[in-house]
Amino acid sequence: MFQPVQITDSVYYVGVNDRRKLLFENQFPVPYGVSYNAYLVCDEEVALIDTVDVGFADLFLKKIESVIGNREIDYLIINHMEPDHSGSVRFIKERYPRIRIVANAKTFDMLNGYFGIIDHLHEVKDGDMLELGRRRLRFALTPMVHWPETMMTYDLTDKVLFSGDAFGTFGALNGGLIDETMDISRFWDEMRRYYACIVGKYGVPVQNAMKKLKDTEMRYICTTHGPVWHEHIRQTLQLYDRWSRYEAAPGAVIAYGSMYGNTEQMAETIAEGVVKGGVKEVAMYDTSHTDSSYILSDIFQYSGFIVGSPTYMGGILPQVESLLSKIEVRGIKNRTCAVFGSFTWAGTAIKKILPAMEALKWEITGSVEEKQALKQEKYQDCVTLGKTLAEKILSAEK
Repeated sequence: MFQPVQITDSVYYVGVNDRRKLLFENQFPVPYGVSYNAYLVCDEEVALIDTVDVGFADLFLKKIESVIGNREIDYLIINHMEPDHSGSVRFIKERYPRIRIVANAKTFDMLNGYFGIIDHLHEVKDGDMLELGRRRLRFALTPMVHWPETMMTYDLTDKVLFSGDAFGTFGALNGGLIDETMDISRFWDEMRRYYACIVGKYGVPVQNAMKKLKDTEMRYICTTHGPVWHEHIRQTLQLYDRWSRYEAAPGAVIAYGSMYGNTEQMAETIAEGVVKGGVKEVAMYDTSHTDSSYILSDIFQYSGFIVGSPTYMGGILPQVESLLSKIEVRGIKNRTCAVFGSFTWAGTAIKKILPAMEALKWEITGSVEEKQALKQEKYQDCVTLGKTLAEKILSAEK
């Protein structure tokens, strides 16, 4: 029924696609679906690297059997215990009762907590090796990329890195697997959105992992979500390096909330000012209409951020406040920002937004607040606010 999908002579893909899920982690929209990637390394002994979401366990087992038939799996290597990758562990253990589970000590605590599994365990530490025959696997512990137990597995023979969630993307695989065999244009934006939402808080741990990989020759990067990287490995590594350093391109994200259109009119005017100031890349979002994952993705892409809200119940419009909370928890660094807002009888939104920007240690270039409808004087102030931010963004690039 299934044709085995090979990456190298000994590495096979046994992952699945999920096009039914609406929200990844019950939070982030996945309009293109998502893949759960798992791999078999076949030598004198067989190693399975990660599993898939529990809802696909039956399909997963059939794919494994299409590769190895009645052979046993000797090792299950768990790079990451998050349930979208470990969900089928119990089914694998039932089907292959003699299997040995290879992981680090922090993984075993989670394995017991999730599944009550405490036997047939093989602990590995950073740099340890596992021989399958001709092939040797080396393990690199990469804590907090993006859970404390995460690690990567490297096949020294075929130069394949099994990277766990690192370098992954949202988006199901539409018939292809390796990047060079498909149109990957949509995956770049989905990769950045995945990074911003899932990994973005952990810039320092990602940098630590990148240092471990610095001298590693890689023919393939086999992630747990999205394409297998081969032709675009260099670009993939460069993007992760850039995002984890919080580096950004010259551009501005304008995110606002508006109940009756007055704050929105201010946002439109500020955008005009940004363009007049010489910045061409402007991403504009109504927080009541656009999921925050897309806004976060562009905040990771661009160096300028302008946020606006009307005063609502003596504070910030909830959708804007939620976005600010998500920015704060990710600890995004090195941005230039400005603030705007409107009110009818008592202006407090700006007073509450500014401390949030200060807590991030972002450079604040100014603020504009209007009482009721936008008037000519504040119209000019909005244009100036946009131009000032744009000029600051461009001067930082020189």
